[in-house]
Amino acid sequence: MDHDSQIAEWQDRAKAFEPTDPKQLQQPLGELDNHLTLRSYIVGHSQTDADITVWKALRSNKVAYGLTKSGAMVNLWRWYSFITETANPTLDQPTKPAKETADEGASYDIGLQDTENGVVTRFPPEPSGYLHIGHVKAALLNDYFAHKKYKGKMILRFDDTNPTKEKQEYQDAIVKDLELLGVKPDQVTYTSDYFQDLYERCVQMMKDGNAYADNSPQEQLQKERMERVESAHRNDSVEDNLAHFEEMKTGSEEGTKWFIRAKLDMSSDNGALRDPVIYRCNPTPHHRTGSTWKIYPTYDFACPIVDSVEGITHALRTTEYNDRDAQYQWFLKTLGLRHVYNWNFSRMNFIRTLLSKRKLTKIVDQGTVWGWDDPRMATVRGIRRRGMTIPALQEFILKQGPSKNINYQDWTSFWATNKKYIDPVAARYTAVVKLDHVKCTVVGAPEAPRTEDKDVHAKNADLGTKKVVFSKHIILDQADAQSFADDEEITLMNWGNAIVRKKTYSLNPLKAIASVAGQGERTITELELELHLQGDVKKTAKKITWLSTDQELVPVTLYDFDYLITKDKPDPEDVLEDILNHDTETKTEVLADCNVAGLREDDIMQFDRKGFFRIDKAFGHGEAAVAFAVPTGKKM
Repeated sequence: MDHDSQIAEWQDRAKAFEPTDPKQLQQPLGELDNHLTLRSYIVGHSQTDADITVWKALRSNKVAYGLTKSGAMVNLWRWYSFITETANPTLDQPTKPAKETADEGASYDIGLQDTENGVVTRFPPEPSGYLHIGHVKAALLNDYFAHKKYKGKMILRFDDTNPTKEKQEYQDAIVKDLELLGVKPDQVTYTSDYFQDLYERCVQMMKDGNAYADNSPQEQLQKERMERVESAHRNDSVEDNLAHFEEMKTGSEEGTKWFIRAKLDMSSDNGALRDPVIYRCNPTPHHRTGSTWKIYPTYDFACPIVDSVEGITHALRTTEYNDRDAQYQWFLKTLGLRHVYNWNFSRMNFIRTLLSKRKLTKIVDQGTVWGWDDPRMATVRGIRRRGMTIPALQEFILKQGPSKNINYQDWTSFWATNKKYIDPVAARYTAVVKLDHVKCTVVGAPEAPRTEDKDVHAKNADLGTKKVVFSKHIILDQADAQSFADDEEITLMNWGNAIVRKKTYSLNPLKAIASVAGQGERTITELELELHLQGDVKKTAKKITWLSTDQELVPVTLYDFDYLITKDKPDPEDVLEDILNHDTETKTEVLADCNVAGLREDDIMQFDRKGFFRIDKAFGHGEAAVAFAVPTGKKM
């Protein structure tokens, strides 16, 4: 279905929110809440008429509004509040904004200077990969200070100065991911829009004696900077420097050997001030400007200039730029540009996690992962595909605040935050491991299969019901059956107690080979259980999941994942291949109850006793559904 058709469908579905009977509203509201689990907007990645039509339908119906605000439907309320506060200024009767999560966990009173004159921040990603968790912190903090703390302005600026690494694909992905995160820049710009201005400023710096051309080999350049040795070209004439720059501009073989360096202080204790490179020659076509330019400014040169030109008041960035703040201010002063304040906050680091775009690109290109949205990747798309919800992601990041303290986060607290959001709204279903599942005969069960409607979530009736089939023929997990003692009383969940009366075994020949005297590990193939419904479920030690075979069982492939690397805190000099975890994927085939056939992609649910899962591929056309395990804080 195309974009316009989806909008039209939701505009029509908005009629379902008109009744004043709560029972009539529960199902359509629940469906909308599930739909919004991983979305900021109803259709696509920006506000559409679907959002406005549905918002107005909910707002105009007091009963629907009350159910929306009740707290049972967290995704729906998060969307409703977002649309009310930010997405459409013409909406009437705005609700009171929810308490800002950031203030609950971190201090945002960091003493930014001159905020009374207005605050303009920027988020300047390079379109050389997909957004990862580290970028999210920078994006959300810049958005927070601009739009919530000071009611100012935020610019999304693509730092597109390296055509070798950058792609339109990455640029488009960044825009969509920011929309999903609820980050709404007031303006989108590109460093490439300023190439002519940057070129002219570089020429002026050479004319003023503040920059020079150099062709020292890379290793020599690094060695001389480390040892504070001036380049042999540092005092070349202005004419020679300009001539080399013009040669670079042609993209010739000779031009590619040269680069431009700012003339700062080679004796400085701050390595960032030892004549940094500010321009390079690169004949590769640019994804926006084509072959117009063969020379490109470095980030360190372009950033302070464009910040000043665009009216940025406060450049908020990670502490890895601490040493470069002096360099940043030197460019502003030397070029006579408007002042911009620097403020640095700690980078978001996680244990056993790759955040280097170069390394992330490498494992994507070599097929170590399925792509940038692989659930093992720390990209926005990866962690969303793993089952992270947007409000939980926002809460966790904003609670970290703009602190300068550098530390490594543990993923357990990250996923524990997410569990708070999914536990109240994740429907509960049942699955049995397909391998060696045990067939059971239940003595005392009805002769004919019987179906009952049960709440799909015991603590949230608003989520609706599911069908539970009771019959004489059921299946259990092999692991459960192996744990049963003869005549033990167990509880069949959602049914009642039963007593284990008979076990039938088969010898597993593969395991018998290694056994003593041929007594191999025995597999249980069949059980006979005697129903004992008068038994006390509180007194049994084992609460067992089961499935009647008198229903259409749904095949599902469950995936669980481990960390991509084996080292908690990787060092920059670590060889990627040496720390890669080559066993990161666990796959289990299960049979699920008939209700699972109706689940859709992105639905987050729970299989009783097996954990939370996000549906990555819905069941259909005879192909098994695919579900990814969602961590809950107990493990990665």
